[in-house]
Amino acid sequence: MSRLLYLQSGGPTAVLNRSAQGVIEAARAQGVAVCAAADGLAGLRAGRLLDLDAASAADIARLGSLPGAAFGSSRDILAPFDDDAAGWQQLAEVLRRFDIGQVLLNGGNGSMETARLLQQLGERFALPLQVVGIPKTIDNDLEGTDFSPGYPSAAKYLASSLREVTLDVRSMAQQRVFIMETMGRHVGWLTAACALAAMPGEAAPLLLLPEVAFDEARLLAAVRQRLAESGCCVIAVSEGLRHADGRFVAQLHADAVYGHEHLGGAGMWLAQRLQQQLGVKAHVALVDCLQRAARHLVSAVDAQQAYRLGQQAVATALAGQGGVMLALQRQQGAAGTDWQVSPLPLAAVANRERALPADFIAADGLAVTPAFVAYLRPLLQGEQPLAFADGLPDLRCPAWPPLLP
Repeated sequence: MSRLLYLQSGGPTAVLNRSAQGVIEAARAQGVAVCAAADGLAGLRAGRLLDLDAASAADIARLGSLPGAAFGSSRDILAPFDDDAAGWQQLAEVLRRFDIGQVLLNGGNGSMETARLLQQLGERFALPLQVVGIPKTIDNDLEGTDFSPGYPSAAKYLASSLREVTLDVRSMAQQRVFIMETMGRHVGWLTAACALAAMPGEAAPLLLLPEVAFDEARLLAAVRQRLAESGCCVIAVSEGLRHADGRFVAQLHADAVYGHEHLGGAGMWLAQRLQQQLGVKAHVALVDCLQRAARHLVSAVDAQQAYRLGQQAVATALAGQGGVMLALQRQQGAAGTDWQVSPLPLAAVANRERALPADFIAADGLAVTPAFVAYLRPLLQGEQPLAFADGLPDLRCPAWPPLLP
């Protein structure tokens, strides 16, 4: 029987390794040999495949409690055949050498393009290959799925952290402004989650979303009102905030591999504008990688569905269905909210971004609607137990299994 390959791609999440655990345990239950690419696509190109059959059951179970990408990831991309015929030939040789029959690629929309091209590679070189995408991204911008594993936990961390810091800001309310800058690139799902930081009956933080062109006059009026009412103002701003002409308010440089913008600095830029226009100082918190690594605030729903998608990906690939990404579809029943897993063609999701829908954004552009709150709340439910050692989270990583010869 051929071997199944699991591959992590792009930025990690707090539940990425839950999907890995689901893949490995499901493959073992089916008696299928399974390996993982060390450092994602970069490792696959080099033929560096980890022999997961040599890992203990206890080490595999521990994976689910760890943030990060346990086997290493990369932001390498697979170019179209016409642009890199030699690279395709090299990958085909690696897949043949290790008798890979299924590839499960765990990533975001750019990674789903790589999955789509890998399926084409199998067809071009007559390989008996089935490629299945497992969704993952804190940005929540994958098309076709109710949510992307990783997003609920990042949202839970952001809303919780901002709820805590709001009390800190209020306790020293002397015309104070606090700004939290979130990730999310071109979409505002993470920033929108900060709305849930407000306790019932309290004003939510002001939200600056990429989907809404920055309107300085509108923001200044809202900040003045908050300062007049309570002496403080809390703002959540997306790294992808744009001017009306489409320019980012802050951009560091373009990524050399993806060509994507390297965003960051919107919070500091905003603080300077408020200083110039209102004469107030603002404290800026750049959450950065903390929002994707916060294992201590993982959503149980997130962890459960990440694991389930890993399991289902194995079943889908072994059933001979490739060229698809597994998507979560929301179901409402007597027992509450649940999710059904459905396959979508990779071509329908690869390299596509799902923006925050217009009906989730309030008319003033600085808040979300009840519809968004109703969407997000079920995703935040439940907590995952976390072991502690010497007063700190016990995040000891298992040793990597050996490389396949």
